[in-house]
Amino acid sequence: MQRRDFLTSGGALAGAGLVGPSALQAAVPSAGAQWVLSAADFGARGDGQTDDTVALQSALDATFSADGTLLQIPPGTYRVTRTLRVHFIKPLTRQGGILAPGARLVSAITDGSPVVEVFSESTVRYLLIDGLGIEGTGSEGAGLKLNCESFGRYIYNFCLRDLVVQNCGGDGCAMAGNVFEGQVINCYFRNNRGNGASFAHGDPGGILSAIHVMGCVFGQNGDNGVALLRGCYDVGFHGCYFLLNQKFGLLARNGCTLLSHCGFENNHEKATAFSVGDAGIWLQGFATLIGCTAYSIRHQTRLLRGYIAGQLTMIGCTGSGGGDAAMAGLARLNGTGTAMATLIGCRGVVQTDPGFEALMIGGPGESVRFGSDWNSRYLPRLGDYSLWVDSKERLRIKKGKPDNEEDGALVGA
Repeated sequence: MQRRDFLTSGGALAGAGLVGPSALQAAVPSAGAQWVLSAADFGARGDGQTDDTVALQSALDATFSADGTLLQIPPGTYRVTRTLRVHFIKPLTRQGGILAPGARLVSAITDGSPVVEVFSESTVRYLLIDGLGIEGTGSEGAGLKLNCESFGRYIYNFCLRDLVVQNCGGDGCAMAGNVFEGQVINCYFRNNRGNGASFAHGDPGGILSAIHVMGCVFGQNGDNGVALLRGCYDVGFHGCYFLLNQKFGLLARNGCTLLSHCGFENNHEKATAFSVGDAGIWLQGFATLIGCTAYSIRHQTRLLRGYIAGQLTMIGCTGSGGGDAAMAGLARLNGTGTAMATLIGCRGVVQTDPGFEALMIGGPGESVRFGSDWNSRYLPRLGDYSLWVDSKERLRIKKGKPDNEEDGALVGA
């Protein structure tokens, strides 16, 4: 409710080939019913040759004109020449959506428009898109676009699962605006010319948050595997893999809530050599990483490069390489004067830029490494007492924080 309150302070379904009034009336379920419609009943053939745009748009219009209706698209290859649009102008309060295991949309769109677009000017819950394949040629825009940038309107409690989106001219999947509390499960976003997927706050308004991405693959995309844009950060990735993207596996300009058990392999294919490559993740802000790995034999230099403004926590993460990337490591870190970086049980070379420190616990050859300067952000503490080493390499102690390097008392000889 706080997010909704914050946002508050701050008809006709589009598409060609709408069915006639009598046919639409016959197809729409009565109030309170839940139907499963079939795209075949609207004339969709799925033979790979017929232009199925009109039939599929008619089927979508009928499906989403009533609450709690599912559209089944039978297995087949469906050629589409214009964007298929789902335009919500009234609420969806019961589960409705698309069931399409084995169905593939093959784009013949040439004007840079998305293949499938879900646009909401209402409040939409329980949207489901299951099993759909989207194949582009590079002349369309995003494969799948979810957009809700109207103040006080939302797309939430949704699920995208078992999707395969590849070879599209834009992002594989693009979400923006008031899109939240949703799941993206077991999806594959590969060989798209933009990002594999992008998540963004709205322009002009809308907060994207509480998205969980599980078991998905983002590979061989022309930009980044995933990009978090326009200040968006509240997306969690679990068991995902980011590989062979032209730039970063993950671009997180404002932080990332959580990455757990994710892998980053051989990203930065656009780079010409390891010496001009970069990390699997570019992070600015904060993040928590648990059990994430990076491996490279080409141009990916490490798991993470970050400028930390809040708290970075890495637990059980590794970074390594072989071949041309034998020098690949774990992380290179910089940040603000108040930022904190804690690495626990991690493996791989960690570089810190001058003036920035990381607290490393239980890494190779380490028990705990604290800072040693009197003004270090990671001074060892014994109860209320601080310990540090002065410029003459003498150990000193003081109750509370030292004010200069010769503050407190000497310890021992």
